[in-house]
Amino acid sequence: MISPFLVLAIGTCLTNSFVPEKERDPSYWRQQAQETLKNALKLQKLNTNVAKNVIMFLGDGMGVSTVTAARILKGQLHHNTGEETRLEMDKFPFVALSKTYNTNAQVPDSAGTATAYLCGVKANEGTVGVSAATERTRCNTTQGNEVTSILRWAKDAGKSVGIVTTTRVNHATPSAAYAHSADRDWYSDNEMPPEALSQGCKDIAYQLMHNIKDIDVIMGGGRKYMYPKNRTDVEYELDEKARGTRLDGLDLISIWKSFKPRHKHSHYVWNRTELLALDPSRVDYLLGLFEPGDMQYELNRNNLTDPSLSEMVEVALQILTKNPKGFFLLVEGGRIDHGHHEGKAKQALHEAVEMDQAIGKAGAMTSQKDTLTVVTADHSHVFTFGGYTPRGNSIFGLAPMVSDTDKKPFTAILYGNGPGYKVVDGERENVSMVDYAHNNYQAQSAVPLRHETHGGEDVAVFAKGPMAHLLHGVHEQNYIPHVMAYASCIGANLDHCAWAGSGSAPSPGALLLPLAVLSLRTLF
Repeated sequence: MISPFLVLAIGTCLTNSFVPEKERDPSYWRQQAQETLKNALKLQKLNTNVAKNVIMFLGDGMGVSTVTAARILKGQLHHNTGEETRLEMDKFPFVALSKTYNTNAQVPDSAGTATAYLCGVKANEGTVGVSAATERTRCNTTQGNEVTSILRWAKDAGKSVGIVTTTRVNHATPSAAYAHSADRDWYSDNEMPPEALSQGCKDIAYQLMHNIKDIDVIMGGGRKYMYPKNRTDVEYELDEKARGTRLDGLDLISIWKSFKPRHKHSHYVWNRTELLALDPSRVDYLLGLFEPGDMQYELNRNNLTDPSLSEMVEVALQILTKNPKGFFLLVEGGRIDHGHHEGKAKQALHEAVEMDQAIGKAGAMTSQKDTLTVVTADHSHVFTFGGYTPRGNSIFGLAPMVSDTDKKPFTAILYGNGPGYKVVDGERENVSMVDYAHNNYQAQSAVPLRHETHGGEDVAVFAKGPMAHLLHGVHEQNYIPHVMAYASCIGANLDHCAWAGSGSAPSPGALLLPLAVLSLRTLF
């Protein structure tokens, strides 16, 4: 029950809250609802074209509360109240929910989930590109339990493929697209136990260069995992943590170059200037590694050395769209997750806004007629915002009243656990005494942990383009790549494709057979 004190405080605040003048008129809301209704009725005519192209945007850790808060932030960055703003993903016509649990975990990690939404099977926490028969850290349970991803299926179908991420290119999310590993942390052989090496398991960076040798576009961080131990980094010459890590002495960048046909144009770049100087029409293969580890947060990004996610997506699409058979592109806003783990909500939300800008860029460069775009998350976080804040309240601001228990103010954004737990003189820290709007402010949490944890609730799936309506309810997370493959006529389930058996690829407008007579068969 809310105390009378809180009722009075909330009522006073909300009475004085800003309300846009047009919203005082009931006709505004009625007209808006009728326009939405008209658009919804148009969806009765389904887009059953073949998806020549598929783009998957993965917001790592982008739970529903993060989506909502990012929406408000986007609006406030444009000097609006924020709540009424529409993210690019908000404009997608079809929305579903994804159940994120791993086979052995109620609250999942990013590796097991990546295996689900890329390979089509659920897996154990901490493992990538393998079935649940593989146990984490146990190399000898890997062989025979490998599962392939939609990126592989697209490449096998003659399409171009790409990976763009703000994390290391050998981090959990991207690695499930090409690697098969009993442990997500085996970034290079330096991080692997001797037993795993002796049993023949390969590190994830090695697998990136060897498993699918003709990935057309790879961009993100992770330079140090490609070079021999103690090799000085090209950008951070004095930073020992940025030096190469490989114990086997391999130079994987040189190996990447050697695998490319001589008549093809292959380019390795390590900074934004080099990337933007490229002529995409003359690039067949691109490897861009812009940091030794993960890329910088968007708020901290050096505009000279590090491209934004939007810029990487634009270049990737300029290269991939040259293939007449189409493409598959995986884009990860990976540092949303890192911001939340550190309790730095401002960093996390700005990462989410930047990913939404990249979604808009991709939408402007493609067509819903032949491009299926899916936006989702791997898992949520114990991130929340509340406190009866008034309309237009800064998303990073204070709630309109103090606690009726300890008489101290609190921010609207809070975490269930994490590094923001602070006690001063035996009491909760008074946030009015700190800069809670700072980029690296760690929001208060209920339970002290060095790193905040994931959340276990369902996450949203936004979809537009051919066959987007198949993402329509509450689904297991591993259902997602089956839909993407079905829509684009790749993988093993091709019976529904009008061109199946003809020996030729589908035209962009080729219709699929009536859905009522089809069953969605397994892709394995």
